[in-house]
Amino acid sequence: MTEQATAGKPWFVYLVRAANGALYCGISDDPHKRFAKHQSGKGARFFSSSPAIALVYVECWADKGEALRQERLIKRLRKSAKERLVASYAPITALDEPLSA
Repeated sequence: MTEQATAGKPWFVYLVRAANGALYCGISDDPHKRFAKHQSGKGARFFSSSPAIALVYVECWADKGEALRQERLIKRLRKSAKERLVASYAPITALDEPLSA
């Protein structure tokens, strides 16, 4: 599939915490499905020495090219900067309290 064929479909940059505390950065069009692959020991050799334990950061991009550019930027960050990204992440879930009227 070409990059043009995937245009318009959102892509995600994500960080996964390994059991040893390391952070893995990747991209996917379905980060939760990709995380499940990492947990099963498939998808990245990175987790062969220390299993994936948590999906700790996700951000959405308009297309695969933008997600790849952001992934490269994040991979160049020091671990302390990646930890700040993780600390700033507040996912929106259906379990969040409703807004006051």
